[in-house]
Amino acid sequence: MWGENVVVSDEEKKTSLIPSKNEELADPVSVQELVGLRHQVTLLAVTLEKMRLAEYIAYLNSPGRLLWFNFLVGLLRGLGTALGAGLLAGVAYFLLKRIVVLNLPVIGGFIAELSRYVHQP
Repeated sequence: MWGENVVVSDEEKKTSLIPSKNEELADPVSVQELVGLRHQVTLLAVTLEKMRLAEYIAYLNSPGRLLWFNFLVGLLRGLGTALGAGLLAGVAYFLLKRIVVLNLPVIGGFIAELSRYVHQP
């Protein structure tokens, strides 16, 4: 199949996508189209400047800076998670302690036992 000779008719040669030497471009580009194209390119350049794409590419090409930044971000995420969880647990403990004062039958005993576990040395 790959080694077979392919015969192309004259008609297929005429409809070929490659123009011959004698053919000229049928649709030359007008000045209006060029002005519109220049405007689109200018808008693209402004958009790329707003995105700060060059700075981002420089950032990606600096592995030391990339590692250091990701390390700091991970450190701050871990610190934020620990502080948030501690604050949430403290608020939950405070609310549960208030519920014990109400002396609710089922929940009060459970919370009192939980409080004893927290205060154990």
